[in-house]
Amino acid sequence: MELVAILGRNVRAARQRAGLSQEDLALEAEMKRSYLSDLERGVRNPSVRALGRLAKALGVEAAELLRDPPRS
Repeated sequence: MELVAILGRNVRAARQRAGLSQEDLALEAEMKRSYLSDLERGVRNPSVRALGRLAKALGVEAAELLRDPPRS
């Protein structure tokens, strides 16, 4: 799976686990909701700064957002 798609899936899952809306997470991570939406859909390449902001806002390590889960 492409890295941007993995990131998007992991950000969405972490956001939902945290009980946050896209708007809430975008505000906490200091980014536009539309940018976050693009990231979650895997159609936008994130900057390193955006990755760090998302990880901090979600309370996870940045590496966790890039980790491809094991295949079953």
